[in-house]
Amino acid sequence: MGGLTVALQAGQLDQPVPGGIGRYVEGLVRHLPAAGVAVERFAGGRWRYEAWHRFRRPAVRTAGDLVHAPSLAVPPPGRRPLVVTVHDLAFRSHPDCFPPRGRAFHERGLALALAEAAAVVVPSEATAAELRSAGFEPSRVHVAHHGIDLEPLDPLGSLGPQFPPAGSPLNPLQPSHPHWQPAEGVPGGDPSPGGGQETPVLGLQSRSYLLFVGTVEPRKGVDVLLAAHAALRRQGHPDLQLVIAGPPGWGETPSLDGPGVVAPGRVDEATLDALYRGAAALAVPSRSEGFGLPALEAMARGCPVVASDAGALPEVVGDAGLLVPPGDADALAGALGRLLDDDALAASLGAAGHRRAATFTWSACTAAHVAAYRAALGTAAPATAQLPAPPAAPPPAPTAPSPPAPTAPSPPGPPEGGPGDPS
Repeated sequence: MGGLTVALQAGQLDQPVPGGIGRYVEGLVRHLPAAGVAVERFAGGRWRYEAWHRFRRPAVRTAGDLVHAPSLAVPPPGRRPLVVTVHDLAFRSHPDCFPPRGRAFHERGLALALAEAAAVVVPSEATAAELRSAGFEPSRVHVAHHGIDLEPLDPLGSLGPQFPPAGSPLNPLQPSHPHWQPAEGVPGGDPSPGGGQETPVLGLQSRSYLLFVGTVEPRKGVDVLLAAHAALRRQGHPDLQLVIAGPPGWGETPSLDGPGVVAPGRVDEATLDALYRGAAALAVPSRSEGFGLPALEAMARGCPVVASDAGALPEVVGDAGLLVPPGDADALAGALGRLLDDDALAASLGAAGHRRAATFTWSACTAAHVAAYRAALGTAAPATAQLPAPPAAPPPAPTAPSPPAPTAPSPPGPPEGGPGDPS
């Protein structure tokens, strides 16, 4: 099948918080052409999402042999096959971690995927199992683990000549993010882990800090990490710092101004690379993840990982990191303390993580996407089922302020930051 073109819904790149789905979309745009697939992007947007989900219009008119929705913002494909990526079903397994409108939005998108998608892409076997349990035929579900660019990620060497000049983003698509706000700091030097030199961002010494990367929202378990960090500072590591690198999401989150907590917000790619390389460990305390891209990014740079034994995280981390029960601050503190106290263990897990990350390639990821595209083009979309009415969002709690009345009907749209986040 030559000359394949996909119409890709790239509205996540325009969200205030592009998140993990934004990184996934960027990766597809960058790497699908090498697999022989031309990409034609089209935009989404809050009110367009509403029209798509509620009225199934307007149909996508962007050129392409098929339409790919990389999240549960599912557009009407017209007469072409539809492919949908479902990152996880956390809105069902952990409904308390999503706002009512977000749950309604995701439920509607899942119903549309079940009824209309000729193929469904998932980032992990864990999500594939969730979809089978939700009624998706196994033949429609295609696992495509996220890939990572390994060439510039040697954890033992310097950033090298391929590293961008100070102030320029590593990812060429970042300037397309209208809300991108890089943190201050000039990358440079050699921030390889354990080198003893100053990490070239935020004035942090190598291995003097723990790192969290992701949107700060209830599902990510930041409250558990803050408790573990506080315990470690009381238990022999009084100067230990914790860097929370990520923008605020939705909902109430714990204060990030406690002792030793550094919260730069969203950071650019060069700063993030340096933070990964200098961290004593990356903590991924999520209550649920459909993949866990920060864990893979950290492992690729030789940064040891401690993650929750939840969702797809064991699938990604394997035996190259330490796993702890989700929500257990004491267990998290214990695992992080082992890495802080045992340099040999930290080095061993860092090397193991780097080897494991090398198995998650973009070539394998795009090959799995091409297989899903081929299956969609060779298989008629399932007969359109009678879609359920969009789930009504429950009324807000009495203590919560009511949202301002919009000038048009309010959609059961996603929380701020877009339709979901696999990071």
